Amino acid sequence: MAKLAEDPLDPHRHPDDKAAESALRPPTLAEFRGQPRVAEQLDLVLTAARRRGRVPDHVLLSGPPGLGKTTLAMIIANELGVGLRISSGPAIQHAGDLAAILSGLAEGEVFFLDEIHRMSRPAEEMLYLAMEDFRVDVIVGKGPGATEIPLEIPPFTLVGATTRAGLLPGPLRDRFGFTGQLDYYETDPLIGIVERSAALLGIGIDRESATVIASRSRGTPRIANRLLRRVRDFALVRADGVITPEIAADALALYEVDALGLDRLDRAVLEAVCVRFGGGPVGVGTLAMSVGEETETVEEVAEPFLIRQGFLMRTPRGRVATPRAWRHLGLAPPRPGPDAAGAPDLFGGPGETG
Repeated sequence: MAKLAEDPLDPHRHPDDKAAESALRPPTLAEFRGQPRVAEQLDLVLTAARRRGRVPDHVLLSGPPGLGKTTLAMIIANELGVGLRISSGPAIQHAGDLAAILSGLAEGEVFFLDEIHRMSRPAEEMLYLAMEDFRVDVIVGKGPGATEIPLEIPPFTLVGATTRAGLLPGPLRDRFGFTGQLDYYETDPLIGIVERSAALLGIGIDRESATVIASRSRGTPRIANRLLRRVRDFALVRADGVITPEIAADALALYEVDALGLDRLDRAVLEAVCVRFGGGPVGVGTLAMSVGEETETVEEVAEPFLIRQGFLMRTPRGRVATPRAWRHLGLAPPRPGPDAAGAPDLFGGPGETG
C-alpha cells in the first residue's frame, strides 16, 4: 500500500523546516514557553553549575517529536556561553565515529545527541566512560596486536534527546544528572507561540485567528509554526494576505486538518481500528501496515495524539477504539465481544469520553 502523502501535522521535520525553525527558536529559557516546570528545573541546574564554575550535569530530554528538545539544547549552550556540537544516534554506528566527535570538543562545550536511543551498542559503551570520566579508550591495530590507548577529553555536557525513553538502557539513563520529560503543550502557550512567530515572520494575525491555528496543532509548537506558514500562504493567494479566523479555518480545511486537529493519518488509523478490525484490539505493526505507514510513524505521531484525545486506548492485547472514535466516524459502537477480553470496559461505564 502506498505511503500517505506528506502530512503538515507530522511533527518530524519537513525539508523546508530547518531555516524557518532556526529563525523562530527562542534563545533563552525566559522566552521558552509551554514547559514551565522543565524550564525552571533546567535553569536551576545551569545556574548552580555556573556558580560552582563547573560544567553542568548531563541532560536527558524525552518526549514526542516537535516539543522543543533541540531548542532546549541550543538554549543550554546559549545560556552557558559555549559552543554546541550536534549529531544523532543513527549517524554514530561505530565507536570510532563517537571518539572523533568527543576528541574534537572544546572544554565546556555542549554535545547534543538526538535520537540517542538509536546509537550503536559499541558507541554506547564508549559513551559511558566519556560521560563519567571524560575519557575514551581508542583501539589501535587489530587482532592480538591491538593496543588500547586512553584518550583524555575536556569536560563537556551531553544533552541527549529521545522520543523513546523506554528503549534507553538503564546504565545510560542513570548517567544523566537531569532528566526532563516534555509533554504536549496546552492551547494558551501555543497561542503565544503562534503570535510570537507571526511577529517574527511579519505576518499580521489577531488572537482569534492564532487560536484557530493553535487549537489544531496537536499540542506541538513545530506543527503550530508549520500551520501558520500554510495559513499565511493561503491568505496571500486567496484573501489578499488578510488572516481572519474564517480564513485560517478554510486554510486548515484545505490541508485536511479538522477542528480537533485530526488529519488524514489519524482518520486512517481510526477507520482501520473501527472498521477493518472491528474496534480492536490490534497490534501497532498490523495497524501501521493496514494504513500504509511505517510502524514508527504510527507509534510516535498518530497514536500518542489519538490516545491523548480519547480516541484510542492501549491494552495488553493491542489498541482499542473508544466510543468517541466511533462517534467521530459517524458509526455506532458495538458491544464488546470475545476479542475484547482483557480490555477495559469502554462502553457505557463511568469515565466514557464524550
